[in-house]
Amino acid sequence: MSETPHERADGMVEIGHSPLSPVQVAAIARGGAAVRIAQAAWDRIAASHGAMLSLTGSGAAIYGVSTGLGAAADTAVTPGDPGMQQRIPLARSVGVGRRAGEDEVRAIMAVRLARLAAGCSGASPAAVSALADLLNTRVHPIVPMTGSVGEADLAPLAHIASVLFGFGEAEHASEILEGAVALRRAGLAPLVPGPKDGLALVSSNAASVGLAALALVDARRTLAGMLAAAALSFEGYRANVSPLLAVAVGLRPVPGQQAAASALMAAFHGGDLPKPGTARRLQDPLSFRCVAPIHGAAQTALSGAWDAVLRELASSDDNPAILPAEEGGRAVPNANFDTTHLALAFEGLGLALGRIAAASGERIMKLMSSDSSGLPRFLSPIQQGRNGFATVQKTVSALLAEIQHRAMPMPLFVMPVADGVEDYATMALSSVEKTAAIARRVRLLAAIELMVAAQARDLRPGSTLGLGTGRVHDAVRSAVEPLHEDRPAAPDIAALDSLVASGAFDDAFAADGNPA
Repeated sequence: MSETPHERADGMVEIGHSPLSPVQVAAIARGGAAVRIAQAAWDRIAASHGAMLSLTGSGAAIYGVSTGLGAAADTAVTPGDPGMQQRIPLARSVGVGRRAGEDEVRAIMAVRLARLAAGCSGASPAAVSALADLLNTRVHPIVPMTGSVGEADLAPLAHIASVLFGFGEAEHASEILEGAVALRRAGLAPLVPGPKDGLALVSSNAASVGLAALALVDARRTLAGMLAAAALSFEGYRANVSPLLAVAVGLRPVPGQQAAASALMAAFHGGDLPKPGTARRLQDPLSFRCVAPIHGAAQTALSGAWDAVLRELASSDDNPAILPAEEGGRAVPNANFDTTHLALAFEGLGLALGRIAAASGERIMKLMSSDSSGLPRFLSPIQQGRNGFATVQKTVSALLAEIQHRAMPMPLFVMPVADGVEDYATMALSSVEKTAAIARRVRLLAAIELMVAAQARDLRPGSTLGLGTGRVHDAVRSAVEPLHEDRPAAPDIAALDSLVASGAFDDAFAADGNPA
């Protein structure tokens, strides 16, 4: 999950000098960072656009420029007709359902800019500049999110492009306005499209990739929070660390397992748990014993999805690509809008997060069970008629059911469209969205496990926490007090969910070394 920094000293993110990373997409989307197109990117954009003009003037057949789109690709049209390029997004503004959040819209626009900066679209510099202006003036188009089948996210991007032309709707200064009004209030003018601008603005998987980048940042923090929760559960349960020892995990070098085991042993360093005689059992339930292979598999899935997004951010998905290298340029039809690899990576990540959730749910239940943990039932220090965390189990059960449902894969066969021409689809955007929804629910489970594990630890005095688990416990207690008398748990869960989302556990064990 290597990243390349792009943020300048003035807080502006430069696009087109080198590929963006998911973290940089999140900085633009959520941190409100402004963008600047690198000069090298402007040179590429101008060269591709010049090739586009040359090809148009030569009478070359170019899909979406001198022909119709989809099933109408066999229909000749007047090349360079600005009316046609304007109609392309208007006719594809067919999205329905939930509105994209402001951060999602910004992520989509940032990714489309990054791919336009590759200089293979034929888009005019004016179109690229206009899209950057939307980000920098915080004009956020209203984007309904249902309508893409994953072979270019035409519908979401069409709603954005329509605003550039003065149509559609956008939010600006907390007010939803007609596109032309939003542009005017931001000091912008509607775009007059060049020969391929309408197609270039919508023919991209920027919605799938943009939301994927945000989902990856969230999933990484969720997994960090989950590993911290598992470590604290080990302390609260007084679990056996033998399955985490280097001699044990080294017998089967499964990707990620050794790193997860090493991180956990580092967390226990300096405490009593690794000492002989501390564990209560020789063999703990599998939700404890199998933490390292489960988390290792999830980290491997996260790395695979991260690499898939990095590849997308570093490449062009324009069809046709307009290449200026040859004399007069060349229009190259291609299938780079297909994101099967991205969809499969996110389906795998969703399944991996689901398994993390299943193990977490079981650890939570075991900690609350007096028969399993040896602690007071439901971790209530007062047993006479008190609830403790008993009803939190229902929330855990509900979250697990929703996670399992969303972990089911999208259909492999999707109804053909465009008169049967488009007879395959990845549904990548839907796969990304449901994986993001899984990550949010798993983060809530991490919050619950942190709350429950800290309570279990507090009910088992007389032992010393490891350096890492001590920091995790302190972080939990900085946000949530121990449970004495019954009280609403929802505010505590929300506080810990925010703590995980903030990245508080991202480097929880980084400074402890590994004595294993």
